[in-house]
Amino acid sequence: MKTQGAVLPRQRGIDISLLKKNAVPLLFAALCILGVMVSGMDPSFLLYEIITRFSRNSFLVLALLIPVSAGLGLNFAITIGAMAGQIAIVTITHYQIKGLNGLLWAMALSVPLAVAMGYLAGMVMNRAKGREMITSMILGFFANGLYQLLFLFLVGTVIPMKNRAMMLPEGVGLRNTVDLYGVARALDKLWRINIGGIWIPMGTLLVVALLCVVLQYFMRTRLGQEMRAVGQDRHIAEVAGIDVDRIRIIAMIFSTVLAAWGQLIFLQNISTLNTYNSHEQVGTFAVAALLVGGATATRASIWQALVGLLLFHTLFVVSPQAGQALFGIPQIGEYFRVFVAYGVIAVALALHSWQSRSK
Repeated sequence: MKTQGAVLPRQRGIDISLLKKNAVPLLFAALCILGVMVSGMDPSFLLYEIITRFSRNSFLVLALLIPVSAGLGLNFAITIGAMAGQIAIVTITHYQIKGLNGLLWAMALSVPLAVAMGYLAGMVMNRAKGREMITSMILGFFANGLYQLLFLFLVGTVIPMKNRAMMLPEGVGLRNTVDLYGVARALDKLWRINIGGIWIPMGTLLVVALLCVVLQYFMRTRLGQEMRAVGQDRHIAEVAGIDVDRIRIIAMIFSTVLAAWGQLIFLQNISTLNTYNSHEQVGTFAVAALLVGGATATRASIWQALVGLLLFHTLFVVSPQAGQALFGIPQIGEYFRVFVAYGVIAVALALHSWQSRSK
């Protein structure tokens, strides 16, 4: 009897600690269930939307894991990588390189751009230690200004562009919308299966699974272990002989390259490039999805990234119709979607702060 009495309080303590540890994903799972019930959305349509969004956004969310492990926090600067991917896809569209070959060429072209941008971003991060998150956000805004300058004023003047279908009528600047018919769903159509009338892009999901395996293996290598050591404590890592600044720059380069490829996977699925704003919300949505999965600014896993992606985009899909069903005004649904996108980050960070204090 004494043994049983000693075990029960211990079990209750474990349950409470698990609830606290998973408070963020549990909260958003409950919101997703509530949203699905209120919206009355067709289950097959909802499942199709979730699968599609999961396949095209996974790469971008997984691009955040390496900077978190290296102590760089939530890297909003993956927007820079997205811009590199967009520059590459505009280039292959101009030269009319189509199909999977065109997508692979775009990935290859984006690498040197992403490496250069990631190196410069890493150097800036090394000068802003302890303030990496806000610095990465400002870096994204700064790079966006240069990107706008490139496609609004330099293309057609300094940079010759012969494809008039992509240019503004004046002959200077790229059109607001570029049709990516050449690489439209090039990866999605490589291998897909139909289950119950729902097309599942197995080729894209296989690439995502491959990235998960590579990341898992990479973090067990010497370089991956050094990144973890830097993320846990920079000073101890320096004492151990690790070049902290070099490791942080490498982490930024990897993240930027993965973000460029992730944006290319996103764009081939969408099949249209909104030249001047496709990249603007990349960092916000990716960070929100990662936080919803239970990750923090100092610790994140592949499992948390994938679970958060499912929960965030489920809520993102059902929120407009749920808002309309609750308030009866169509515009409320769209406002509700914007509230969810930004409110998720605020709520998740607040809950993580509460968890840290309780520890």
